[in-house]
Amino acid sequence: MSARELEVIRSGLPNSSDRAKGVLPWGRILASKDFLLVTYSYFCYGYVAYIFFAWFFIYLSTVRGLNLRESSYFAMLPFIAMAICSPAGGVLSDWITRRYGKRWGRCGVAVVGIGLAAAFVASGSAVSSPRLASIVLAGGAGALYLSQSTFWSVTADMAGESAGSVSGVMNMGAQIGSTVTATLTPLIASRFGWGASFGVAAFLCGTGALAWLLVDPSRQLTQEE
Repeated sequence: MSARELEVIRSGLPNSSDRAKGVLPWGRILASKDFLLVTYSYFCYGYVAYIFFAWFFIYLSTVRGLNLRESSYFAMLPFIAMAICSPAGGVLSDWITRRYGKRWGRCGVAVVGIGLAAAFVASGSAVSSPRLASIVLAGGAGALYLSQSTFWSVTADMAGESAGSVSGVMNMGAQIGSTVTATLTPLIASRFGWGASFGVAAFLCGTGALAWLLVDPSRQLTQEE
């Protein structure tokens, strides 16, 4: 990095005293209803998303009875859907936000995306055809990822200079969800069946979507109430 490049980078940064003034105390962050709701929803997001990472291939091969080749092919579908829907959701969210405001562009996209995921996951596990079930469940993964950008956009909007800290804690919620699903999903399946495992995932999607209805995306976190 040249001295000129370093100068340009530093010129765009606020001075240290300004940064200190903008730092939010943890008590204020953790007392925010909006932050807690978004973090809970991201916990639900992580729980459901990691079913596809950890268990989907096993589900197709051992429960649905697909052979090794078919299982490998159909197990790719959720990740293809994720790769398409994640950036598409970001574009859609930004477009709606510019046109109709953050309430629709952030919260609305999250509610619809996560709500659709709940419907796909609940219905996919009940479909008798294993191939059709794979496609429906992959649709759930794609719908879930339509909402991904909204989590990061809202935390960045609400936290200002503390966006990194707030987004990091929110992301920890998703990682806790992924840890829980890695152990809880097979336990539920062994005791109540895989339909129950996907039913729990669909329920969490539903509550995660409803949480967004209570989020005010225009309300910023400040050091004082």
